[in-house]
Amino acid sequence: MRHRIVRTTACVAFALAVAILRAAPAAPPDLDAWVARAMRTFEVPGIALAVVKDGAVVAAKGYGARKLGEPAPVDAQTLFGIASNTKLFTATALGLLVEEGKVEWDAPVIRYLPGFAMWDPFVTRELTVRDLLVHRSGLGLGAGDLLWWPQSTYTRDDIAYRLRFIPPATSFRSAYAYDNVLYLVAGRVIEAVSGQSWEDFIAARILTKVGMHDTKARHSAAAGGGNIAAPHARVDGTVRPIAPFASDNVNPAGGINASAEDMAKWLLVQLSGGTLADGSRLFSPDTARQLARLVTPIPFSDPPPELAPLKANFNGYALGIGVRDYRGHKMLLHTGGLPGYVSRVAMTPDAGLGVAVLTNQESTGAFDSIAYHIVDYYLGAPSFDWIAGYKSVEDRAAAKDAAADMSAKTAREAASGPSLPLAKYAGAYRDAWYGDIAIAQENGALVMRFSHSPSLTGVLEHWQHDTFVAHWRDRELRADAYVTFALNPDGTIDQVKMQPVSPATDFSYDFQDLLLKPVRSR
Repeated sequence: MRHRIVRTTACVAFALAVAILRAAPAAPPDLDAWVARAMRTFEVPGIALAVVKDGAVVAAKGYGARKLGEPAPVDAQTLFGIASNTKLFTATALGLLVEEGKVEWDAPVIRYLPGFAMWDPFVTRELTVRDLLVHRSGLGLGAGDLLWWPQSTYTRDDIAYRLRFIPPATSFRSAYAYDNVLYLVAGRVIEAVSGQSWEDFIAARILTKVGMHDTKARHSAAAGGGNIAAPHARVDGTVRPIAPFASDNVNPAGGINASAEDMAKWLLVQLSGGTLADGSRLFSPDTARQLARLVTPIPFSDPPPELAPLKANFNGYALGIGVRDYRGHKMLLHTGGLPGYVSRVAMTPDAGLGVAVLTNQESTGAFDSIAYHIVDYYLGAPSFDWIAGYKSVEDRAAAKDAAADMSAKTAREAASGPSLPLAKYAGAYRDAWYGDIAIAQENGALVMRFSHSPSLTGVLEHWQHDTFVAHWRDRELRADAYVTFALNPDGTIDQVKMQPVSPATDFSYDFQDLLLKPVRSR
């Protein structure tokens, strides 16, 4: 009798498993081949992919290698830096505190951080918690990022304090300009009202409850060893491993390292409006609506002809996530970018679809050609060769950058010389928001050193007239910069301005926002 019960129970369990398998949506039949082609085309060593549909995980898997030249494969548990896809976690954390009555979306930031200030006293008074998340503060693109990128000695409090010295690029709430530093401030709000660090709050209140047990809420986890994908980038024309970004002072803007398996769980919670796997709620329906509601419009134009299906009717930013239309559907999406890691998260709520593509090489074409191919499959869209389209656009952008570099070299007056002996350019300089920068004459050359950013140390090579080029000794930065000195009538240095040499330089190297003034001895 007992044997029959065991057999019956086993049969029922098997039947349920079969039913569940039959009910689960199928993955695109060419998925593996498509991902392999994208990896070859865009030279990506490893990819983690998560796909969810109608409340089920369709795929959570890895492709390729964690590190070039080594056999360890990417699997469903391999961690990748998701960079700015962290922003939705920070926004969700604030939503939890709003539900508890500890924070209000439209309350001024100074209610929670009384010492906080922006350049304009009006903005200081009016800037709300919501404003911290939606890129409309008046700061320029990437303004203030040099306070933490590349790795600096500044703390979170230092960075938040120095925002008051950054002049705005536009008037308050008048324009969209992507920033990272205000997400650091959002993290400070979380810490002030919860009594926990941002990392501990995210781990306890989100990661643990969602079941994201492998995920780490720190940039520095990328350097911690274990099942972690190594970052790669094209340096001097060759894709190779590079050092991970390991500073934790801006974790609220981009510090999470996650796997395909864990990102699938996150997508399911977001698409369900905050419902966890056990039926309880991580956040309320109202918080779900707040997170996904467009706040800041983003200007847009028609896509290049090779990517014609991307034509949109609206585009904007909500709380930690972008909002646009795609083939008649509302889509929530975001990218993430760090040295050697780029990623895409895309959700189409009315189709119950979520996709996350995490890569360990800096190719937008790779993650988007995969993501849109998957979305098209489930939307029943016409076949489109996203890989060919993105490769064409990427090649044209590279050619344009190369042409710009050649144009600059052609226009250069190479025969011109500096107005002053090199020793006259040496000295201590200071920018109001960044701080001190030193230029010294060493072994017959000028050397520039950013006092709080050790890797921003490089030789100044004369370019033309009173402009030099800073060649950073750390070639993985890929961010050489023009350094132009302006003189007073008496031949002393009045000020120094900088700007990236290449248009391909990451926007977080906001050298153009610096205004260096000599520090006069007294």
